[in-house]
Amino acid sequence: MNVLTLCFLLFWLTMTFDSAVLYSQSSSLPEVSSGTTSEQEVQELKELLRLVDGLPADYRTDLYRVLDRLAACLEHRQRLLGYVQDSLNQMSLDLKYLVFDLEVTRRERDEYQSLLDASMG
Repeated sequence: MNVLTLCFLLFWLTMTFDSAVLYSQSSSLPEVSSGTTSEQEVQELKELLRLVDGLPADYRTDLYRVLDRLAACLEHRQRLLGYVQDSLNQMSLDLKYLVFDLEVTRRERDEYQSLLDASMG
């Protein structure tokens, strides 16, 4: 992979993940760890770092900055996905409670209706 291709790839990644950085609450850039991102993404980021390490120092500084932003975007995305998953789990549990409550309420209604019918009949 030549320098121009690598620069284009990193530019594209920067443009792709810019919106995630804008919405990030964090002012510091978090580190990428395998506990918060998928293992494949971590491996790809390590591969990019290895490729950038082989470039001249002039290119490395700018590319490290881009890779830091990319790592922050990955971390932010995983955090958001975790929040969404937690919310979906909670909503599923809440829905189960609501269905249970509805069934109990219907049974009680039916019982009271039969008691009312028996007392009037």
